[in-house]
Amino acid sequence: MKNTLSKCITLITCAFILTTSASAQNIDEQAVRKILNDQTKAWNKGAIEGYMKGYWNSDSLLFIGKNGPKYGYHTTLENYRKGYPDTAAMGKLKLEVLQMNRLSKDYFFIVGRWHLQRTIGNLDGSFTLLVKKVNKKWVIVADHSS
Repeated sequence: MKNTLSKCITLITCAFILTTSASAQNIDEQAVRKILNDQTKAWNKGAIEGYMKGYWNSDSLLFIGKNGPKYGYHTTLENYRKGYPDTAAMGKLKLEVLQMNRLSKDYFFIVGRWHLQRTIGNLDGSFTLLVKKVNKKWVIVADHSS
């Protein structure tokens, strides 16, 4: 009887741990998806500064675009301002996440597609993001968009 009770307690404990772990992962994945959703909303309002809230505000932020790697939050912000000076240039953004992989408790790797619907000509491409939990907040620490 003791052996059976012990096995039951072990199974219940394992189930609880797995459920808690899966729940935490779901909460983290939802938080990361919220970053992308919030960025899309900000972009579509013409608010580049709001869009940038998804990025790590650090000199170590890495953005790789058509001109190669650039570092820094402010550099990235200025490049967005230059490349998209008004709402006509910004258009309406749509993001599609193709793959989201949790690399560790503090990192996600995302692969996706982006599309800008614009009156001056549409643009689209692909992106990869490295998202990290920094000071209990998920932020994009590396973006490769082409």
